[in-house]
Amino acid sequence: MESVMYKGYTIEITPDDDPINPVEEFDGLGTMVCLHGRYRLGHKQDRSLMPLEHSKKVISLPIYMYDHSGITINTTGFSCPWDSGKLGFIYVEKDKIRKEYGWKKLTKKRVEQVKTYLEGEVEIYDQYLTGSVYGFQITDHEDEDIDDDGSCWGYFGYDHEKSGLLEEARSRIDWEVNNAEDEAREYDLVFSASMEELPVLQGNLKTDIAKELVLERFKQAA
Repeated sequence: MESVMYKGYTIEITPDDDPINPVEEFDGLGTMVCLHGRYRLGHKQDRSLMPLEHSKKVISLPIYMYDHSGITINTTGFSCPWDSGKLGFIYVEKDKIRKEYGWKKLTKKRVEQVKTYLEGEVEIYDQYLTGSVYGFQITDHEDEDIDDDGSCWGYFGYDHEKSGLLEEARSRIDWEVNNAEDEAREYDLVFSASMEELPVLQGNLKTDIAKELVLERFKQAA
């Protein structure tokens, strides 16, 4: 577990024990064709699709796998000749690219851009396979979980800045801090207001604690 401090709160980062399979759940650009005798990987496991890798109608990248005390994949290959080898490939039809991006021509620059997207999808799938998926839980200075939106899961990759995990956690803390300041300010307003001022003040309140205080004062005055 990794802990990050921010504005007096602790962001506890832990592995996601039940991560989403990006191949099954994400609507990615590419299709992964993976062939292995012991593992069922990728989108498709159909050997008849292998000629597609070199078809002029698609943009593709090879997929390699290293299998030693766990599985990891990439598009560039591994140095170990014994526990690694080619697993398959990822591809996308050129017609699909033209339609989705509105491109009439697939220039060399655009093809490289598409390959970068495909590399990213293989990288995310690798992070899923290697267990590099994380979530966070936010606790305050009394080590209490913050209410409601204090946790979130499903962030891929070790780089928590790049994945957006820390950005999301900090934004939730910012909201918590701002809400606490609003609560304190509105509580003071309601507490110091006269009974004649309360009805007007009540309609402008944002926080629940201040609204509850108004109702309590009305009850006490009844």
